[in-house]
Amino acid sequence: MEQLHFITKLLDIKDPNIQIMDVINRNTHKEIIAKLDYEAPPCPDCGSLMKKYDFQKPSKVPYLETTGMPTRILLKKRRFRCYHCLKMMVAETSLVKKNHQIPRIINQKIAQKLIEKNSMTDIAHQLSISTSTVIRKLNDFRFKHDFSCLPEIMSWDEYAFTKGKMSFIAQDFEKLNIITVLEGRTQAIIRNHFLKYDRAVRCRVKIITMDMFSPYYDLARQLFPCAKIVLDRFHIVQHLSRAMSRVRVQIMNQFHRKSHEYKAVKRYWKLIQQDSRKLSDKRFYRPTFRMHLTNKEILDKLLSYSEDLKHHYQLYQLLLFHFQNKEPEKFFGLIEDNLKQVHPISQTVFKTFLKDKEKIVNALQLHYSNAKLEATNNLIKLIKRNAFGFRNF
Repeated sequence: MEQLHFITKLLDIKDPNIQIMDVINRNTHKEIIAKLDYEAPPCPDCGSLMKKYDFQKPSKVPYLETTGMPTRILLKKRRFRCYHCLKMMVAETSLVKKNHQIPRIINQKIAQKLIEKNSMTDIAHQLSISTSTVIRKLNDFRFKHDFSCLPEIMSWDEYAFTKGKMSFIAQDFEKLNIITVLEGRTQAIIRNHFLKYDRAVRCRVKIITMDMFSPYYDLARQLFPCAKIVLDRFHIVQHLSRAMSRVRVQIMNQFHRKSHEYKAVKRYWKLIQQDSRKLSDKRFYRPTFRMHLTNKEILDKLLSYSEDLKHHYQLYQLLLFHFQNKEPEKFFGLIEDNLKQVHPISQTVFKTFLKDKEKIVNALQLHYSNAKLEATNNLIKLIKRNAFGFRNF
């Protein structure tokens, strides 16, 4: 009997009225035979003292795994009867709510696993319960918007909600709490949501980080007049990199497709895109050149094929250098000096940078970015990928 008492402690069953009778090892699961019994309470209707009657049919209560096997408790509950008013009552326990079969510890585990990157079907399988039970637990949560406060630093972004449709998401930069997820990213939808906050609340927002999506700019100024807009540095570098890539392709296409220059520029395109300070100095045999070369030597050969490519590459590397060293004056000075001399593709990007100069300067002077929100978006994408397209999964 003392061993059975230790089993109660091991299972963290704190109700002293539950007594473990036996443990049976089945082929697929473990069964713990237990009974719930205590002294007869007063009748809730007439107040007379009830008497013990019999035991209810055993309830099959699912429980956490033990030794890697699904476990359930076959709990026999004492029934009481009032011989004055004939009222019948079943014994109650802290293990399971009245008229429920799922124990509290399983409900807590469901809530814990719903936060993780698991599908509801997987959670149900791990806890040996039905998927419907997990869905009901999820539906028990109520998410209410608090329109009385907003964080001082906020991040905006969008993600693919359904095929061909983008959704808007806003997050607290410091605490990582999601402020809202809206079904669309149009100005009307975003404006209607944030206008539910008082102007005084909106004026407390000091900084908004976002990517280079121009419709957000005017909207942020209207809704949050005291906030600075900080563009995400990753997207700024991405614009530079994509412009360099497109210029390289256009210059490469000027060579004959079977020429050595075309094949070399096409094969070693990553060296042109890479930061020159990170080039490896290890020497390897290069089949394209039929000799042992370092990455720096390959790059010198690629740039020797075209003065235009060399000019754009040097400009690209200088812009990267000033941007990473957070030197906005030199960065924009270089753009203004070369605006009319570069390829039309680069001109388009440079004009965009000049138009958004204030926001890019904020990005270089302040340490805020959209990295935390991008991580949240990746989590949403992972959950959607686990769902395999199902709404309930």
